[in-house]
Amino acid sequence: MHKLNSRILNFAYTASRELKNIAFSCFSYRTVGTKTLINSNRLLNELSKSGRIDKARQVFDKMLSRDEFTWNTMIAAYSISGRLSEARELFYEAPTKSPITWSTLISGYCRHERETEAFELFWQMQMEGQKPSQFTLGSALRLCSTLGLFKRGEQIHGYTIKTSFDSCDFVLAGLVDMYAKCKRILDAEYLFGMSSNSRNHVMWAAMVTGYSQNGEGLKAIRCFQAMRAEGVDCNQFTFPGILTACAAVSALIFGAQVHACIVRSGFGANVFVQSALVDMYSKCGDFSSAQRMLEDMEVDDVVSWNSLIVGCVRCELFREALGLFEKMRVKDMKTDHFTYPSVLNCLAVMKEIENSKSVHCLIIKTGFEAYVLVGNALVDMYAKQGNLNWAYQMFTLILDKDVVSWTSLVTGYAHNGFPEKAIGLFRDMRVAGVYPDQFVIASILSACAALAVLEFGQQIHANCTKSGLRSSLSVDNALVTMYAKCGCIEEANRIFDSMHARNVITWTALIVGYAQNGRGRESLKFYNQMIATGIDPDFITFIGLLFACSHAGLEENGRSYFESMDKVYGIKPGPEHYACMIDLLGRAAKLDEAEELLNRMTVEPDATVWKTLLAACRVHGNVELGERAAKNLLELEPSNAVPYVLLSNMYSAAGRWEDAARIRRLMKSVGISKEPGCSWIEMNSQVHRFMSEDRGHPRTDEIYSKVDEVMILIKEAGYVPDMNFALHDVDDEGKLLGLAYHSEKLAIAFALLAVPTGAPIRIFKNLRVCGDCHTAMKYISRVFHRHIILRDPNCFHHFKKGNCSCGDYW
Repeated sequence: MHKLNSRILNFAYTASRELKNIAFSCFSYRTVGTKTLINSNRLLNELSKSGRIDKARQVFDKMLSRDEFTWNTMIAAYSISGRLSEARELFYEAPTKSPITWSTLISGYCRHERETEAFELFWQMQMEGQKPSQFTLGSALRLCSTLGLFKRGEQIHGYTIKTSFDSCDFVLAGLVDMYAKCKRILDAEYLFGMSSNSRNHVMWAAMVTGYSQNGEGLKAIRCFQAMRAEGVDCNQFTFPGILTACAAVSALIFGAQVHACIVRSGFGANVFVQSALVDMYSKCGDFSSAQRMLEDMEVDDVVSWNSLIVGCVRCELFREALGLFEKMRVKDMKTDHFTYPSVLNCLAVMKEIENSKSVHCLIIKTGFEAYVLVGNALVDMYAKQGNLNWAYQMFTLILDKDVVSWTSLVTGYAHNGFPEKAIGLFRDMRVAGVYPDQFVIASILSACAALAVLEFGQQIHANCTKSGLRSSLSVDNALVTMYAKCGCIEEANRIFDSMHARNVITWTALIVGYAQNGRGRESLKFYNQMIATGIDPDFITFIGLLFACSHAGLEENGRSYFESMDKVYGIKPGPEHYACMIDLLGRAAKLDEAEELLNRMTVEPDATVWKTLLAACRVHGNVELGERAAKNLLELEPSNAVPYVLLSNMYSAAGRWEDAARIRRLMKSVGISKEPGCSWIEMNSQVHRFMSEDRGHPRTDEIYSKVDEVMILIKEAGYVPDMNFALHDVDDEGKLLGLAYHSEKLAIAFALLAVPTGAPIRIFKNLRVCGDCHTAMKYISRVFHRHIILRDPNCFHHFKKGNCSCGDYW
């Protein structure tokens, strides 16, 4: 028994020791396995964070055991690096998916702006019973902020209220940022106000930046001041926002104070803050400070250089802007597609053709020609330089043409004397489905004004009213000009009266419009009203005023305005003003005084001045002075037909037929031909053109029959043909026929056939209306009881009841 007990005890002891060994072995295995997993996870995390994703995947694949951290780390690595398909594949392989796993993948899609997939996962997560965390919501809100997804953001906001996440500071800051970046600044302001007890620096930064990005610069400054008053620290995200606000409202002094705050806070070396400082100083016009900031930067940041170049261009410091660009090239800095548009703008204004070509070659070499911003700038540059062929060529190379592309080309043609081409391009633009903006509308209205195509201009006006573009000052100014230049001065006045804001361009358009439409005294009244409102006249205003005085016979007023230019407003008279004064004196038959003024000019007389004097000499038969004027005009413009024609006409009017024939022969020998007279009428969006003795119109027989009828009726009313305007040495019958079939008379005959009774007749001529046609129009207006509006290059002639608005100066 004793031996049995001893054996049992011995067995128990042995068994116990083996069990202990087994237990110890198991414990040791678990410890080693855990340490291996921890080490592997640590290695995996380090490789992922250093961007060695493929190496991390190799470690992941070799791991014998993986926990949640392992799977989340690898999914995050793929997500952050943009390898989203691999991240998603791994996500679905994961044995368990916690809220962190879902958030990791969703954050990856949000980070890379994959809106559809991000929100599909966001809703799927909830369908599977997983509750999004504050970090998931933050990622989704950041996506909404970046892409301006206001409706999505509102849905997330609703979810946060439902799940009480709206009280979380992190989520609340995301909501404020989302509403601000979606241009709902009042909603952002409301949420910000509701969180008065829990505002952190993120929320303050979101609000300051939000105000700044929504054009509320003063509010951004006040918000920043309140933030500082509460002792909240600023960071590299707050400072750029407040500096942008300072730049927007030109708050240079406050911006300098923020700069001091930046230095004290230790963010003076941050490249984003430094770039914002350069931008602020340059936009506030303190280029020396901006230059110093740029020189102090340790890293040559292209954004900062661009900011300073743009600032120089904005302040018309074009040489300085090009100098900065040259320094960038010397430093071998990489320019971008924001650098070139500013440089091209400088070259466009300065008309530097050779440098333009060099920069264009550089653009091609660096591969930026395909960028829309650069392509648009090239079109604009060539158009402003008058090189429309190259502008059109650049336009055709732009693949994704936007409204700026079309505007640059349309404006180029409109401002370079090709209004018909501009209108054709505008139609192409509308066919292409591109919606016009205020700039292209203003340009196309200018083209309508140049061609006097009233119906098309009225269509543009109707579209502007429908689309709301009428609220633009530039469009309103263009409408006033268009109606005035189409002879609808009352309509121009109505547009003027409806305008909420007016500038010197607005007033000048109306002053010039009334002057050109033969209502000079009213033009002067508008000038007095403009001065009473505190707006000073400019160079163009005085051209309109002097034109009005000249055509209304207001000699003393004209002298007074001319003297006030320099004495009162410091505006030096240009050749255009002297031409108006010479015209005024010429109409008063004071040719000696006109010649004396010309000799006293403070600027070199141009072709317009000599042309005006020559025309006055022709009217008053001063052949000697006319010959001197013609000689000077020919020296300035040897290929211009005007001096030859005026001199020939003067000789013809004086009965010096041999001299007139000699001038015509001289003209022919040097290969100069007179621009043929052309009159036209716009009806039902069609233009009907007529040349002298033209027989190409489909209704020619009716038109000539009507001319014969008109001539009989007005002769019975007292019209006598003026043979002085039959400027060919032929018999009287030939002269009468030549006068009867001038382009103006053919146009009026067609209008009497086609324009409804009671409607005004609008005729346009490329050359000055001849004196005989002018007299005939007066009789026609009385005999046929019609209001005839004839526009020539000089002014409008409103014929009513036998009178004309122009003052009858021939």
